[in-house]
Amino acid sequence: MLRLRFSQRALRFNFPARTSRGALAEHVAWYLHLTDTAAPHLVGLGEAAPLAGLSPDYGPDFPAAVAQLCERFNAGARATFAAADAPAFVGPGLPALTFALETAALDLAHGGRRQLYANAFSEGSAALPINGLVWMGDAPFMREQIRQKLAAGYSCLKLKIGSLDFATELELLAEIRAVAGPERLTLRVDANGAFAPADAPARLAQLAEFAIHSIEQPIAAGQTAALAALCRTSPLPIALDEELIGVSEPARQAALLDAIRPAYIVLKPTLLGGHAATRRWIALAEARGIGWWITSALESNVGLNAVAQLTGEYDVQGFAQGLGTGQLYHNNVAAPLRIDGGALRYDPLGTWELPA
Repeated sequence: MLRLRFSQRALRFNFPARTSRGALAEHVAWYLHLTDTAAPHLVGLGEAAPLAGLSPDYGPDFPAAVAQLCERFNAGARATFAAADAPAFVGPGLPALTFALETAALDLAHGGRRQLYANAFSEGSAALPINGLVWMGDAPFMREQIRQKLAAGYSCLKLKIGSLDFATELELLAEIRAVAGPERLTLRVDANGAFAPADAPARLAQLAEFAIHSIEQPIAAGQTAALAALCRTSPLPIALDEELIGVSEPARQAALLDAIRPAYIVLKPTLLGGHAATRRWIALAEARGIGWWITSALESNVGLNAVAQLTGEYDVQGFAQGLGTGQLYHNNVAAPLRIDGGALRYDPLGTWELPA
């Protein structure tokens, strides 16, 4: 018989992680432990770590939702449970919890070894290219991050913008380009919706002078007509991020992409509803010639591993993904994930910590 329980950990950042929505010092992750009484030493592990101000399921009711999910699952006296059953079982409005249950089911089905898929990444024979993430902060803090990332060999950097005054952010971009031109370094920026629609065209024009690969969510989500107009006229490619959150019905997803026609979409399984939901967005994007990449959303290594192994199901070589968040926490779950030369690697024979 299958049994489901939960545990939690308050993840502590190495520094105040600033976004346009404020600074984060701590992030609570909830872990689902799925076991079979016939082999209780094997554990399928999944992570639900909703983000304040962003995740549909973040809020004071989330702990009760986790507990109720486990109670409901155990009351069913299940002998089997497939990852494909997770979305319907969890229900709408809880994307992080769906992601966690899917991941736990995949893990247990593959022997409880944190090896969710059989692909080159999960088997340790290939690495995933990733962008180096430069967090918001004062100019010296951002300069130091940029220096470290360039020294570490990243060929793609992503800067969070919208926190400093725009002139200072342009100065930082100019400094980067003085050191590394576009032939050596791909530059992405993420505005997290910080620009006013009236200001966005002029700002995009200024950013384009630095050969920017793309900008994520230049204006706040929910302004479909304004964002569609920007996509038609922008001198640099626009990627949708927050715009996708909460849009779970396939017909609405297709209509959103058809209306806005972005160059890219940025996919965060924790926020979108898990593995199957992310695959659906990819299929819709590819059918329309829209590019995409997958990004973790401040999960611990449990969630990061699941996102990375899902990414490994696709051919992303030469195109950086957003999977470099495993070094953010003092007390991350120990895992055989490492970053080497701007790429994420996994050792299937390495040691995992099991959260209590």
